[in-house]
Amino acid sequence: MKPSVEEKPAAPTAARGVPPAAPANPYIPYPVRIADITVENEARDLKTFKLVFEREEDRQAFRYLPGQFAEVSVLGTGESPFGIASSPTEAGYLLFTVKLTGTVTAELHGSEAGRRIGVRGPLGNTFPWQRLEGKDIVIVSGGFAFTTLRSAITYMLDPANRKRFGKIFALYGARSPGELLYKQQLAAWKSAEGLNLNLAVDREPGEPWDGKVGLVPNVLRDLKPSAQNAIALVCGPPIMIRFTIPVLQELGFAKEDIILSLENRMKCGIGKCGRCNVGAKYVCTDGPVFSFAELEKLPPEY
Repeated sequence: MKPSVEEKPAAPTAARGVPPAAPANPYIPYPVRIADITVENEARDLKTFKLVFEREEDRQAFRYLPGQFAEVSVLGTGESPFGIASSPTEAGYLLFTVKLTGTVTAELHGSEAGRRIGVRGPLGNTFPWQRLEGKDIVIVSGGFAFTTLRSAITYMLDPANRKRFGKIFALYGARSPGELLYKQQLAAWKSAEGLNLNLAVDREPGEPWDGKVGLVPNVLRDLKPSAQNAIALVCGPPIMIRFTIPVLQELGFAKEDIILSLENRMKCGIGKCGRCNVGAKYVCTDGPVFSFAELEKLPPEY
């Protein structure tokens, strides 16, 4: 029988990259309020919500690491899972970037600052932070799946953590410049020490553009980040992931060193509904983070 979240052993502190303990009751959301809303793209169907906890004890209890997700609850409407876009080094608030796709996301997009909603989590596993220490990190992402990788970059660049990791290479692609998320953050990262940030769009835009042009796997092949003493973190649309993995292998990355996030498969978050299973694995409890070596042992459903 698959163990429930409640049966998982308590984890040590997250300070050194160890996944935090599960919440005392994973069914009950923490009450939060929307502090700020940022429209992220030209299509206006991507918004980032800055959420603050109503109770200090809840803020302290919500211990997470980059790679995890949470369920955002709109009272009277429902809940949906989203990767956590903020970093635990950004104390006092949570960030979730939400694409307008259905009932819950429409209700969120129609909200204003000050609205009371809920957050259930943190849920799932994290990027393998203990393995990443002392390594160069290659980050590859496309579209609005960049959320948890924003969290990872922010976490690694924090002065308290920077010496734990080597050089950081990041490739982030979108359909057009107007669809790139976190534009102010991206501008600031261009001068960040130890970060080689590369932005790409699918085709030549009809506006000034000093980034790369091409699909993410093709741009990655051209840039050739080194696989020596490096681990790759990949998150994006399934089609991007499918064509990115062979390129990383061409560059010399071992299957164990290609780390993927299957955020698009998450549902209830605690392994009860069975809608996220890939073979014998539940993405919401066994993942959403897996190595390619792990995924190769599963049915090709991801």
